[in-house]
Amino acid sequence: MTKILVVDDEAQIRKSLTINLTARGYEVDVAVSGEEALAHAAARPPDLVLLDIGLPGIDGVAVVEGLRGWTSVPIIMLSVRDGEADKVRALDAGADDYVTKPFGMNEVLARLRAALRRHQPVPEQPKVSTSSFTIDLAEKHATLPGGEPVHLTPIEWEIVEALVRHPGRLVTQRQLLQQVWGPQYEHETNYLRVHLAAIRKKLEPEPSRPRFFLTEPGIGYRFEPDAAS
Repeated sequence: MTKILVVDDEAQIRKSLTINLTARGYEVDVAVSGEEALAHAAARPPDLVLLDIGLPGIDGVAVVEGLRGWTSVPIIMLSVRDGEADKVRALDAGADDYVTKPFGMNEVLARLRAALRRHQPVPEQPKVSTSSFTIDLAEKHATLPGGEPVHLTPIEWEIVEALVRHPGRLVTQRQLLQQVWGPQYEHETNYLRVHLAAIRKKLEPEPSRPRFFLTEPGIGYRFEPDAAS
């Protein structure tokens, strides 16, 4: 059953979308805030997100940025804001479509079906190997070339996993902090520096000259699996 995450602080809209989606055979999760949306998505990954841009706490654009740090799930924005700047912000952050309130239910359903048709998840490799280590995403552990296990703390593993799942892609500091620690920690960049230093000591052949876990100063980090080739 296709799972839709509905995120809106208006009870009437949540109720209307839930009734209409459920009647058409979709499974529906609901959230009323940005923080709750990120928690729901992490615990029960949806197949599509219907997301209001104006939310209490972190807004819809920040939610899109948080989701895009680790998932390509289709995101359709819902908002009373019909200005071009708001649409551009949402789409630039990674949203797939934008519907202005008040909307017709048939239009929302049509856009939802189109987004689901377009979305083709990338097959995930259970293991990612380099010349210096192997990351097993299925078993959630790292090993050295001889098979010796590498002990990563839970936080270190979450950072490694977030980067390894997006090889060659820049993951921003904000995205990592939101995903690993939560939205309230999005400015605590010192957390990342400390843990990345520990990760490099355990996995990089030369921690002071990293080849796999690279830094984009002031922006974020990137995993480069082909750096050794």
